[in-house]
Amino acid sequence: MAYAARKATYDALIKKEAEEYERGKRHLANMMGEDPENFTQADIDRAIRYLLPSGLFDKQARPIMKHPSEIFPPQKETQVDAEGRPFHYLFYTGKPNFFSLMHDAYAKLLEIQAIEDKMLAKGIYKPDIEPLFLKRSLWLSREDLVKMVIEDVTDHDYNRLIRLLERIIQQPYAKHIEEFVLQFRRDIMAAGSKEVIEPLKYDDNGIAFSEGTGKRKTAMATVTVRDRGTGKVFINGKGLLDYFKNIQDREQIMFPFQFVGKLGDFDMECTVEGGGSSGQAGAIRLATSYALRSFLPEEQIEQMRQAGLLTKDPRVVERQKPGQKGARKKFTWKKR
Repeated sequence: MAYAARKATYDALIKKEAEEYERGKRHLANMMGEDPENFTQADIDRAIRYLLPSGLFDKQARPIMKHPSEIFPPQKETQVDAEGRPFHYLFYTGKPNFFSLMHDAYAKLLEIQAIEDKMLAKGIYKPDIEPLFLKRSLWLSREDLVKMVIEDVTDHDYNRLIRLLERIIQQPYAKHIEEFVLQFRRDIMAAGSKEVIEPLKYDDNGIAFSEGTGKRKTAMATVTVRDRGTGKVFINGKGLLDYFKNIQDREQIMFPFQFVGKLGDFDMECTVEGGGSSGQAGAIRLATSYALRSFLPEEQIEQMRQAGLLTKDPRVVERQKPGQKGARKKFTWKKR
């Protein structure tokens, strides 16, 4: 069978690559002067960073050394017997795992609808259990679903599954199948829950305010956002229009307020130093976003994080290299 032959080839490849990985790990441990038997993946990553330093910002472009099971995409197990008969009744759909998932989801929908019908027959019109709480999570992306079913999932198929799951969570007794639903959700507050957001402070007049700091390139900014304002912005004692002549810089500074729908609701005072106008605008934007968190609910903070407003920009000017005219530019070559 062609499928069995492909699976055997894949298993042979993984076995060969795993042997080379173990051999390379031992050589790397010897080079670092450590015990090969206790050399973990964290030790491998640290050794790679030490022996092969890289200035590339994209982590996927940096040299890595991982077990082949983490590099090569997984293959489905053999789905037919020695005589070619498929094990799964959905084999000939081409996507047995995905359609089996769809069947399971629809069966869960029928299950909770049957519970609702039973309660209505008893005269119970209001569910006696709490609703399903999913505010701090999102549906799995199409890429995550592909990894789950180990099959190609088109956008159309993905949307079909999400619509079915959305229909399930809208049912009054969806809490009964919470465990099934949560396997298709991912927590979006895991990263944000580790951050400590400063509580609001109050001045002598009882007006709430919050402070934030931000950095971009060599610019450092400190921002104070005050509630019950009229949209006034002062930077180093000057108005926004007087300090920044470039309209793009002004838009970048005001974007956090626009994103959360609070334009004109706050006053802002800022001190910034170092860098140029672009770097200062980026530093003020980040500091403003940090300061606004104290006024916003968790869901809106997560939306800001997904929009990149709370992510520090690590990009800096690349340094000039020895023997070159600049960071990338070379001297003009002359024959004589």
